Amino acid sequence: MPSWKLVSGLSLAFLGGLVAIAGLGYAMVSIPSENAAAKSENNVYYWEDGTRMVATGAGANRQNVTIDKIPKAMQWAVISAENKSFYTDSGVDPMGIARALANMARGGDTQGGSTITQQYVKNTYLSQEQTVSRKFKEMFISIKVGTKLTKDEILQGYLNTSYYGRNAYGIQAAAQTYYGVDAEKLSVSQCAFLAALLKGPTYYDPVDNTSIDPSATKDKNLERSRERWGWILEQMHDDKRITDAEYQEAIKKYPTPQGLKATKGMTGQISYLVDTAKKYVLSHSDISQTEFDKGGFQIYTTFEKDKVDDLAAAVKKIEKQKIDPEKREKDKHVQFGAASVRPNDGAIVALYGGAGYENDHFNNNANTSGVPVGSTWKPFVLAAAMEYGTYKDPDVGVSPLSKYNGNDHLKVRKNDGTYVLKKDNSVFYQENESNYPWGYISLRKAMEQSVNTPFVQLGMDVGLMKVRGVAEKSGILDESMPQDPNASFSLGTSTPSAIRMADAYATFAASGKHADPYSVTGVKKDGQELQGFDKPKVTLAMPENVAHNVTDVLENVIQNGTGTNAKALGRTAAGKTGTTDENKSAWFVGYTQQLSTSVAMFREDPKSSKLLSMNGTAGEDSIHGGDIPTSIWTEYMKAALKGDNDPGFPDAEKIGEVQDEDGAPSPTPSVTATPSETPSATPSEEPSPTFSAPSPTASESCKFSWQCSDDGGTDTGGTDGGVTSTPTATETDTTRGNQNGGLFGGSTG
Repeated sequence: MPSWKLVSGLSLAFLGGLVAIAGLGYAMVSIPSENAAAKSENNVYYWEDGTRMVATGAGANRQNVTIDKIPKAMQWAVISAENKSFYTDSGVDPMGIARALANMARGGDTQGGSTITQQYVKNTYLSQEQTVSRKFKEMFISIKVGTKLTKDEILQGYLNTSYYGRNAYGIQAAAQTYYGVDAEKLSVSQCAFLAALLKGPTYYDPVDNTSIDPSATKDKNLERSRERWGWILEQMHDDKRITDAEYQEAIKKYPTPQGLKATKGMTGQISYLVDTAKKYVLSHSDISQTEFDKGGFQIYTTFEKDKVDDLAAAVKKIEKQKIDPEKREKDKHVQFGAASVRPNDGAIVALYGGAGYENDHFNNNANTSGVPVGSTWKPFVLAAAMEYGTYKDPDVGVSPLSKYNGNDHLKVRKNDGTYVLKKDNSVFYQENESNYPWGYISLRKAMEQSVNTPFVQLGMDVGLMKVRGVAEKSGILDESMPQDPNASFSLGTSTPSAIRMADAYATFAASGKHADPYSVTGVKKDGQELQGFDKPKVTLAMPENVAHNVTDVLENVIQNGTGTNAKALGRTAAGKTGTTDENKSAWFVGYTQQLSTSVAMFREDPKSSKLLSMNGTAGEDSIHGGDIPTSIWTEYMKAALKGDNDPGFPDAEKIGEVQDEDGAPSPTPSVTATPSETPSATPSEEPSPTFSAPSPTASESCKFSWQCSDDGGTDTGGTDGGVTSTPTATETDTTRGNQNGGLFGGSTG
C-alpha cells in the first residue's frame, strides 16, 4: 500500500499540473477583437472558364458602433432573452460546456447553453468547428474576456459581431437592413424583433427561406417571429427593463420589417448563380454559413457565361412577345424558371432564377420546389414499365406499342381488380383535358398527344413505387415526391426543381447513366484547395435500351405531338410538355446529347405564394407546355448549341412485349405510317375537343417498322370506353391541392 504522503504528493502534483495547464491555456489565448471581425473578406466566384464572375461578402454590410449608439432597449432585449445573469456571472457557463462535451461523447454536436460572453467569443472565431479543443479554447478565452473587458465592452462586441440574417452582421447593419434606420433610432418593438433574429434568422425572419430549409416558409417564419418577439417583450417587462407604458406601446403592433433588397453586384442572374453555388458549397463541406460569410473563399463554378446570357435572353424575348401585365390582368405575376445540365456529367451550365433581386424577386425559380411538373413526369412511368413490366408479367418489359384505353372519364383499376375510390368511397374517374374519343392507343401515341388516362392506368399496373424509384435513380429528390403516391402521381403531382428535372432527363440523353447536378468544381481558401468538390460519380440509373426507347418516344413528341414547336431547333432532340390542373404551371423539358434543359412557367400570388391559374394568360384560353415554355427552350437551345454538331441519338432496339390493357381489341390491319403524314391532332397539349371521331391516320414517325402501330383510334368500348358524361373534376396533366373532386384531398405539393 502506498503511504499517505505518496498519495498526497501525487494528488498535489496532479492538481498542480492541471493548474499549470489551465494557466498556460489562459496565457496562450488572446482576446477577440470586434474590429478584426469587421475586416472580413469577400468571397469571389468564377465562371466555368476561370474568369471572375462577382465578389460578394459580409464586409460591405458591417459597421461597428459604440455602446452609447446602441439603444438600451436592444441591450436589455438580448440580456432578457439570452442571459439574464449577464451583469453578475463570470461569462462562462460550466454546465453548458459540460453538456456540450457530453453530447460530443455520445456522437452528437458540442452545442450547449452559452453566455453572451461565450457567444461573443464564438462570433469572432474564423472557424466554427465543433470540437473539444475549440470548446476549451472558448472557455479560456471567455474567462480572459470576463477579466479583461467590462460588461459593456463585451455586450458591445456581441451586438457588433452577431449575424441577423440578410447578410447583415452587427446591430448597425441589421437596423439599416430591416428598418432603414441607424441603430440608435430603433424603437423598443424593433429591438425585440431584432433580438428574436439571433435565435436563427432562417426561421425568424418573416420571409420565405424555403430554399434554405423547406420548413422555413413565410407563414411559419412570421408565426415564429411574432411569438418570440412578444415573448422577449414580456421578458423585458417582467425583468423591469421597460415600463408598463413602454410595454403596452411596443406590444400593440408587430414591427413588420421592410422587404428584401439586392446587395452590390447581386443583380440579374448573378444573384441566383451565387445562391446556387453557395448552397452547394455548404452542403458539400464542413464549412458553416457563418464561416463562409466571413469570406476569403474562391469558388469556381460550372456556369458558362455565354449560356447564362443566352438563357436569360431567351426568356426575356419570349416574355416580351407574349406577356403584357399592363394590358392583361392574367399576365401579372407570371414567372419563369429554367436550368441547363450536361448529360453524362451533371454540370449545371446555365440557369434562370427569375427577374433578379433588383426587381424584388429573391426566390431562385431554378432551384425551388412547389411547382408541379405535369406530364413531363410520364416518361418516368414509361421507363418503369419498360424496365419492370406490370403486375401481370413482371419479368417482361412493356413495349411502347402496348395499347391502353385513351378515352376520357375512365375508372382506374388497382392490381386486385377493384377500382380506385374517392374519399367518400365513390368510384374515381380519371379525366383528360378533352372528351376526344381516342379508344385504345399505343403508349407511344399517348405520349405523343399527352393523353392522361393510359398513363394513370399504366402507373397502377407497373406499381407507383417502382415509378418513384426510377425517378429517384434518375435524379429526382425524395423530398419532392409524395411518400405514399396515389393514382395521380403518374401525371406529375411531384414538385422537383427545374435543375432536377433537367438533370433527370439528362439520364435519358446519356443512355441511362446519371450524375447528380453540381455547380461548383473547386473551392480555395488561403491558396489551399478544399476537399469535397470532386465531380459526382456517374451511375447506371436504368438499362441503356430503356433510355434509348424513352428517347425515341420523346423524339416523336417533338416531331408529331405536343412539342412540335421545338422542331424549330433544326436538330435532333427529344422532349416532353407538361401542363397542370387549373393551368397553374406549364413545363417543357427536352434534350440533345450535349444539353438537357428544363423550362417552367407559372403564376404566383406574391402575398400567399400560392399558384394562380394561367387561364387567360398571354391572351390564350389556357397555357400549355408546348406553347411559351417550348418556345423559350427552343430559343435558348438554338443559341447554346450554335456551332455544335448534331450527333443524333443511339438507335433504340426493340424492347419488351406488347402488353395491352385488358379490354383492348385484337390486332387489326394497320395503316402504314410515313413521316410525311399529317398529324392526327393539332400540336396542343391535347387534341381539340371539337372533333367527334378520331382520325384514321397515324401520326407517328417511325425509324423501324416495329415502332409503328395502328392507332386509328377506333373506340371499341371496353370497360369504360366512350363515356362522355360531364367530368366531376378536370385533370389536365396533373393535380395540385384538393385533387379530382376530392379524391385524395389536401396538397400533393
